[in-house]
Amino acid sequence: MRVNLLGCSVDILTMDETVECAKRSMRERKRVQHVALNVAKFVNMRTDNVLRADVMGSDVIGIDGMGILLALRLLGIPVSERVAGIDLCWEVLKVCATDGFRPFLLGATPGVLTKTADTIAETFPSLQIAGMKHGYFRPEEEGEVVEQIINSKADCLFIAMPTPRKERFLAAYRDRLGVPFIMGVGGSFDVIAGQVRRAPAIMQSMGLEWLYRIYQEPRRMWWRYAKTNTLFAGILIRGMFDQYRGDARGLSRFG
Repeated sequence: MRVNLLGCSVDILTMDETVECAKRSMRERKRVQHVALNVAKFVNMRTDNVLRADVMGSDVIGIDGMGILLALRLLGIPVSERVAGIDLCWEVLKVCATDGFRPFLLGATPGVLTKTADTIAETFPSLQIAGMKHGYFRPEEEGEVVEQIINSKADCLFIAMPTPRKERFLAAYRDRLGVPFIMGVGGSFDVIAGQVRRAPAIMQSMGLEWLYRIYQEPRRMWWRYAKTNTLFAGILIRGMFDQYRGDARGLSRFG
């Protein structure tokens, strides 16, 4: 079910439903682009037209961040769970291993990419990686990368490139790639490679993963989260007020 969250479309899907969507896409060779929506992306897309076009043009806009889930609930939209990007990436890899689908890994540094591929191979011995390319290629090399992906005949593409480079890459080439399931995975390769640790489960359940990221990388992350979380809180409060005002007007008119 697709709903509107303060001007942004969001798909209310469970993990099982999202995995089934990915599996059907790969089985039928029908393109599905998935984007994982979190607070930072929600805030930034309001001023970044390239990012907004990528999010709104995606086939599945999943609830990645706990802040998005809480906002939906506060606005009266029932949501049972979020689908974290890293967890979905891992679940789709499981499907690839059991059903014989082949992923292409694009992004991260050469070292992180190699460690990611090694971890995947160790965890899923039966899985065959269609191909891989680090994210530090020059603009003039894009054509070669696109041809590499096309020739790999991959069933899914995981892209670990930063915004807005990922969005621009997909806007330019996604219709040529011939890959059924496409998913931006953010920093998932760093997690799989063991370069970045995920927050403890209790912090994940409380929506405090952002705090754990600040703990790990205070200089780089504190301002990003302070800024986006504050802006998101303001947008949400204004949205709740507008909703309440609209409901109150409706009651005064029809009550």
